[in-house]
Amino acid sequence: MTEQSNTSGPAASNEGLLTRLMRAAEIDTRMLGMLAAMLVIWVGFDIISSILRPGGGGLFGGSFLTSRNLWILLVQTSVIAVMTTGMVLVIVLRQIDLSVGSMLSIVAVATGVLQVFELGPMLGVGHPAIWIIAVVFAIALGAAIGAFNGVLIAYGQIPSFIVTLGGLIAFSGAAFLIASGVTVAPMDKTFKLIGGNGPAASIGPVWSWALAAVACIGIGLAVVAGRRRRLTFNFKPKPVWAEILSVVVGCAAVLGTTAVVNSYLYPPRVAERFALDNKIPIPPGVENKAGQAICQAADKVVSCLDGLTFQTGYPIPVLIMLAVGLVMTFVARRTRFGRYIFATGGNPEAAELAGVNTKRLTVMVFTLMGALVGISAIIASARLDAATTALGTLNELYVIAAAVIGGTSLAGGIGTIFGAILGALLMQSLQSGMALLNVDSAYTNIVVGVVLVFAVFVDQIYRRRVK
Repeated sequence: MTEQSNTSGPAASNEGLLTRLMRAAEIDTRMLGMLAAMLVIWVGFDIISSILRPGGGGLFGGSFLTSRNLWILLVQTSVIAVMTTGMVLVIVLRQIDLSVGSMLSIVAVATGVLQVFELGPMLGVGHPAIWIIAVVFAIALGAAIGAFNGVLIAYGQIPSFIVTLGGLIAFSGAAFLIASGVTVAPMDKTFKLIGGNGPAASIGPVWSWALAAVACIGIGLAVVAGRRRRLTFNFKPKPVWAEILSVVVGCAAVLGTTAVVNSYLYPPRVAERFALDNKIPIPPGVENKAGQAICQAADKVVSCLDGLTFQTGYPIPVLIMLAVGLVMTFVARRTRFGRYIFATGGNPEAAELAGVNTKRLTVMVFTLMGALVGISAIIASARLDAATTALGTLNELYVIAAAVIGGTSLAGGIGTIFGAILGALLMQSLQSGMALLNVDSAYTNIVVGVVLVFAVFVDQIYRRRVK
């Protein structure tokens, strides 16, 4: 017995020290697990693609960990991530919304029809008011549909599963009728920028670095403000080393992401077309075939179009995603509305006894969910430069999966906006990686389904351990 205790003592001691450090720093183990899984997925796809397609230029020689693919990955994630922030509050409230995919389709199609067949002929193609009217209309229509769902659930006493399942079926049919079964295109020229189309749809390297600097300052101020709040209300603050570590890690993530998006240069043909459309002089050597061949081989703009540095920086869809994430985090953590949602999800009966109008709260949450679907519909249709009835197909699966993978409990009362956005990035990484490897979409759906079930299984284990 003595020998056994001596052998296991140091290991137990080390494990206890690590646990105490993580508890002191208030590190979420589930979040660490998700970040580790994402790292494994990224590295795995890059290594596999390097074997199948050597010379991809990625970190491990593949095609996944390249600035181009990661930039596109962020843009693709924005549509799902924006809706996921709303789904977090819906699930925390112990509800569900299965209609977000079909809702996105009907909002996108209705907005496209408004632009192409109504506002275009009325105001003239390219009128500056078209994109503004379209954006307001899409958000308002999404909010109205969400409010309709909320009223049926709260005051009609119909389970959210049934209401939104009906919406999943009905909204897709309505979208088909509105579009008359055809693709609605093209979108307004300014409206397309919201989807990240073209060099003008990004803020460029200078403003991207400026935004990164502001974000780092904001992280530092947020940590200081949080520490002061704890001391004001006599709560135990984090250790100073943990606060410093939070700032360093946060700033490193921001600066690293900014470096990646700034390192992606638009392909020569896109850059040349942009220069011609905007009457930017093209230096000699690009106009002839030999110069174009050199540019295509280098796949760079700086070396080919001297003086025209079409670096991308942060695209508009990613900026929208980040803005929505910040606003929704503030709503969830710093407003009475957010506290009521978590209180109701944790214990509905107690919330009602405390005076919370749970019915009105339910309508407001679903209205907010609909408005966020409207924003996602704008990004999706603008990026595609068209609106189709299939635009939101299976989006409800990816949104719910992203929320659950991000730590939102289906039992209600638990969830974070930041975790949900990371969950959306993880889900999109799976899709992007398998598309890069030319994996059939059927296998992609199988993997996504397995990941969702596994995430719920892990959530159940975590909840049992906490209890």
